[in-house]
Amino acid sequence: MKNFVEELKWRGMIHNVMPGTEELLNKEITSAYVGIDPTADSLHIGHLVGVMMLTHLQRCGHRPIVVLGGATGMIGDPSFKSEERKLLSIDNIRHNQECIKKQLSKFIDFDAVENKAEILNNYDWTKDWTFIDFIREVGKHITVNYMMAKESVKKRMETGISFTEFSYQLLQGYDFKYLYENYGCKLQMGGSDQWGNITTGTELIRRMSQGEAFALTCPLITKADGGKFGKTEKGNVWLDAAKTTPYAFYQFWLNCSDEDAMKFIKIFTLLSQDEIADLISQHSESPEQRLLQKTLAEDLTIRVHSKKDYEAAIEASQILFGKGTTESLKRLDEATFLSVFEGVPMFDISLSKLQSGINIVDLLADTTILSSKGEARRALKENSIAINKEKVAEDFVCDSSLLINGKYILVQRGKKNYFIIKIEQ
Repeated sequence: MKNFVEELKWRGMIHNVMPGTEELLNKEITSAYVGIDPTADSLHIGHLVGVMMLTHLQRCGHRPIVVLGGATGMIGDPSFKSEERKLLSIDNIRHNQECIKKQLSKFIDFDAVENKAEILNNYDWTKDWTFIDFIREVGKHITVNYMMAKESVKKRMETGISFTEFSYQLLQGYDFKYLYENYGCKLQMGGSDQWGNITTGTELIRRMSQGEAFALTCPLITKADGGKFGKTEKGNVWLDAAKTTPYAFYQFWLNCSDEDAMKFIKIFTLLSQDEIADLISQHSESPEQRLLQKTLAEDLTIRVHSKKDYEAAIEASQILFGKGTTESLKRLDEATFLSVFEGVPMFDISLSKLQSGINIVDLLADTTILSSKGEARRALKENSIAINKEKVAEDFVCDSSLLINGKYILVQRGKKNYFIIKIEQ
């Protein structure tokens, strides 16, 4: 078996590891789990660090377990959160679970013969507990002092923490104990903010099961500029194409800084140490080629979406840099079109004007893309106006045949100035 801890070390994926963890993994095939609370119907790239830990675990010959928190997701983990989360309904959580399962299968093999991964739901083993039984059988083994000493709880004491959230670490600790006894799971992994919850589980196993279990956490990933990893101005970068288009997903990785790309390519790809060292060396010789970013963006876009989506993202990217055509522009779906031209000034025109045909000079002036018909004519004589990526002259007439996705026309002046005309029905 490949040494899992050593694999994570060179990839920069270990923050803390309990003594004896590496010895356990080198001695026997080990079941290990990562918990994900299904608070949304998609994973975002912040989840990918934990998912990649399970991916590497399986590739090293061990058994991954994903626990979708149908129970804990109804409460919300207070760890390093400034305020209490909104509680979700059982129906919401079940829907979210099904969506997440499909995404996980792109990273973890749930059909393997020897070290098949499993997806479990902690609601299945907590739903029959009564409150009285749980605090009698489980709660008595962990003191309040022990729970309050956890850093994740101490950080919330100033702003206040409800009993609901305070109990979260006890529920997560019980999950570990249940998996230890019923699935032979001896290792829990997670982000560094989970250390307190995970070690509560190892303590419950020691006290209630007279067993020994282990913990391993990875660093919380941040960007070189100090910004939160996976966050953009529009919010999280999601794995669901309906929430984050494949084009925007591709662009996120493509626009990483060199420093971040060197870190992320180790964490989020399956490339070997030698392959990555070679890529970094090539990148250092010609950083303007952005080899690391391109490799990272290609790898993840294909794995999360598809080869077709990756190729479409490349084609969409070229539209902004003068290589696109009318045909490639019209192949874009609406979400990708708006994603490519995000922030571009948008002007409205009625459908009736377009149906009867409107001269390009009038169109540019009426929409105020250009300030007057005189300015429009000068720009056209300079051959600097393109409609849907094709240069047009002063006698050009715009009609509904030009519409992209039935409602847009792209106007370009020069190389870099874009405008969108949106058709009002």
